[in-house]
Amino acid sequence: MRLILSICTILLLFINISSSEMITKPKHHLPDGTFSNPSGKINSKNFAEMFKWGWERRGKKVETYNFPQVEPNFEAINRNEDLLITWIGHASFLYQNNDLNILLDPHCTNRASPFSFAGPERYTPPGMTVDQFPDIDVITISHNHYDHLDKQTVTEISKKYPKALFLVPLGLQKWFEDKGINNVIELDWWESKTVKDTEITFAPVQHWSARGLFDRNESLWGAWHFNAPKHSFIHLGDTGYSDDFKNIYNKLGPVNLAAIPIGAYEPRWFMKFSHMNPEEAVMAFQDLKAQQAIGMHWGTFILTDEKVTEPPEKLKIALSDKEIDSSKFITLKHGQTFILD
Repeated sequence: MRLILSICTILLLFINISSSEMITKPKHHLPDGTFSNPSGKINSKNFAEMFKWGWERRGKKVETYNFPQVEPNFEAINRNEDLLITWIGHASFLYQNNDLNILLDPHCTNRASPFSFAGPERYTPPGMTVDQFPDIDVITISHNHYDHLDKQTVTEISKKYPKALFLVPLGLQKWFEDKGINNVIELDWWESKTVKDTEITFAPVQHWSARGLFDRNESLWGAWHFNAPKHSFIHLGDTGYSDDFKNIYNKLGPVNLAAIPIGAYEPRWFMKFSHMNPEEAVMAFQDLKAQQAIGMHWGTFILTDEKVTEPPEKLKIALSDKEIDSSKFITLKHGQTFILD
């Protein structure tokens, strides 16, 4: 009898523990092991809608543009005494905050694609190459899409800077380890890692993930927030407009600088969930209450249907409509180093 009671007690304890784990499991962790957005919404676009978009685009061609490039301020970058950010292109930046040298979504190769011979091709060269980077402390990856996570670039970085720490979304650590990159930590939303004196937090935004046909939302996506003694910064990665920006402000406070995507937004019926247009980017800037913003995710790859020159032009109009000084939300030239106050 005592044996039966003991077994029952153990079973009840196991059931209670399992139930507790189920109750405390975050809402964005779905039962099938995939993830959803904080709102509970997922990107529901399917092959039929992709085909529809392809059919509507037939015969259309988005022309590239020879955007002016400048040489990064290598003297300041290598002196490493100032607060600096250098635009490499698309969503890639080198951010130096007097504490760490940080690379964000580094992409320095010719295509945003699983193939070297097909897929979106870079029409503006990267503002910096891997060989030109200073000593790198941290690399952050917002999500696993090919225009944000480039296998060749991260592999080269890991070889040149073996002590550099990769911070990646939950579900991506194994991908890196399979490539021989072992100094990697994956974070869930609102989890933080402090490196030297900089607290780095992974925050939710509205997007999705996939690198193939059968792995949709198996890894997380998000923004990276940096809080250091002299400067604070957030890189939004890739995102549609949502209440997440207000929630980020409420949880983490205002930032000195925000990198906000302004491109890859047409057609709206297909892209609105995943990508902000310039008007929404300005709304995100206001929600974050950032002192300064830099527009990114444009001028590098042709991913969508708007003219490649349109995002910065529409950004200026959106700022004027909101009566916001255009110096508060700027765009950089490829390769440009911006000295932060």
